[in-house]
Amino acid sequence: MPIAPLDGVDLHYDLTGPEDGLPLVLSNSLGCTLEMWEPLLPHLPDGLRILRYDRRGHGRSGVPAPPYSMGQLVRDTEALLDHLALGPCVFLGLSIGGMVAQGLAVKRPDLIRALILSNTAARIATAEIWHDRAATARTHGLDALADATMARWFTPQFRATPDFAPWRAMFCATPLDGWIGCAHAIAGTDFYTTTATLRLPTFGIAGDRDGSTPPDLVRETTDLVPGAEFALIRRAGHLPHVEQPAEYAALIAEFLKRHDLHLAKNTHCCNTGHGHHGPHG
Repeated sequence: MPIAPLDGVDLHYDLTGPEDGLPLVLSNSLGCTLEMWEPLLPHLPDGLRILRYDRRGHGRSGVPAPPYSMGQLVRDTEALLDHLALGPCVFLGLSIGGMVAQGLAVKRPDLIRALILSNTAARIATAEIWHDRAATARTHGLDALADATMARWFTPQFRATPDFAPWRAMFCATPLDGWIGCAHAIAGTDFYTTTATLRLPTFGIAGDRDGSTPPDLVRETTDLVPGAEFALIRRAGHLPHVEQPAEYAALIAEFLKRHDLHLAKNTHCCNTGHGHHGPHG
């Protein structure tokens, strides 16, 4: 997969699908690589031009010294979209990726046709919580945070399956400086005022068992945007596309259809045959 040499950081990305397809950007949660979307990909409609990328400090992207600011994370994504000439796109951000989505839509409305805000909020937890987690990670490593994080992310039923282990491994494999840098970015972010200025098709998605961004928090953020829509996925935690990938993809396809966001020619929904739940193909 290619690397984009941007100002201040090199970003690893994957771009697939027809060049004339509707661009769909998938922006990851904290402690995950672009592989986090693999359970979803087989269920998405054909004809999409799909961009996945590792944000700074994650996966195969560069790992600048922490702390990072949300402004830096937004600029990285903006620079990547400009580098690839990919806008305007539908931008799906999950957790910290949804914060980046909100910031980018305010800063560069020309790049964003529609927003999908998944398991995210204008503000997530408190600065004190994030600073405490960053201090724990610095002293004891990410393994010290892993079990509590996984309990917030996934239902007990999923954690009892063989599909679960790779997700904990992905989290623990995150470069420590990258995780801490992004934790500081979340700590310093409150987008309530700016997100309320947005005027574009917006869709919020929540998991009913999400311990990181509970449904009421996701809905509160989504409701900041006039006319925004909201859907709750049951039997799913913070990464609902992992536990309920077909339902998650169907919601996305219906949102695109409702807003007349056209795909490339000869499209149909929901490929089959790749319904694995692990992050490694």
